[in-house]
Amino acid sequence: MQDQLKQILIDAREQIANAASPENAEKLRVSLLGKKGKMTEILRSMGQLTNEERKEFGRVANETRSEIEQLLSSKMQELKNIQKDIKLKAETIDVTEPGRVPDIGVEHPITQVINEMSRIFMSMGFEYVEGPEVETVFMNFDALNAGPNHPSRDISDTFYITNKTLLRTQTSPVQARTLLRKDPPMKIISPGRVYRCDTPDATHSPVFHQVEGLVVGEGITMADLKGTLAEFARQMFGSETKTKFRPHHFPFTEPSAEVDVSCFKCGGKGCRVCKGSGWIEILGCGMVHPNVLKVGGIDTEKYTGFAFGIGVERIAMLKYEVDDIRLFYENDERFLKQFK
Repeated sequence: MQDQLKQILIDAREQIANAASPENAEKLRVSLLGKKGKMTEILRSMGQLTNEERKEFGRVANETRSEIEQLLSSKMQELKNIQKDIKLKAETIDVTEPGRVPDIGVEHPITQVINEMSRIFMSMGFEYVEGPEVETVFMNFDALNAGPNHPSRDISDTFYITNKTLLRTQTSPVQARTLLRKDPPMKIISPGRVYRCDTPDATHSPVFHQVEGLVVGEGITMADLKGTLAEFARQMFGSETKTKFRPHHFPFTEPSAEVDVSCFKCGGKGCRVCKGSGWIEILGCGMVHPNVLKVGGIDTEKYTGFAFGIGVERIAMLKYEVDDIRLFYENDERFLKQFK
């Protein structure tokens, strides 16, 4: 019977050494050491032996079983390690391979222009303030010297909510609110959305953006206004940009002007962008009307000021050479991704 044990051990060594997977090793364990395994069967025949033979056979059987268990344990661990290495190799990340660039969004071109304009004016000492988009008729018109018969008050131009409230048609009401809230000197800009009853087309939209500016203090003159806007134009469109002021009329400023800049595309020679004139209109401005200053209780004998209003979409269309304002609002990713 000891010869049988030796043969079982020899066969076990060979079979365990040739096991190709943990599953194969487990099957060998069952066939050798399980309830119906070879070792179990041979141990059941020990009853045929004498007491002395049983002692010796038991010792050899325990040694054989112990060696088989050790061989199986070592082989099982070896095979698991091999499988683990194969799996890790398959999952290895090549750190030298270029990563995937996530498709992140970009700031809307209108937001980019507002931020750039705000940066320019804030670098000149302007304070950033905001006002409500739902405004009172008084703040939108009366406080800005636009009388009851002014054409801008017509329902064909203005979105009225009630007889006393409306969607602001300009950011200028922030002027009146600031004059009521602060004492001179003051120097503010106010970007925001405004609303008018316009039919959408290539150059008009019922919703658009403006940047309002207001400066009030002692000794403020038209020269201060011209210097401020000339510096804005140079920073916005290039250091060689020139400005030209043309007389105009606005109810809340006197004198009033519209401002042109030399065409940044052709340098003033004439092109498609400037329609051959060499100049491009960008904003309206003027010295704050005394009636507007009086709304805030400002002493018009002591203080003067200037104001300006800039159409953001106008600047964006010029800066990026966009020929249809509607492109800014269609949320077409093909268009917006160009402004990264």
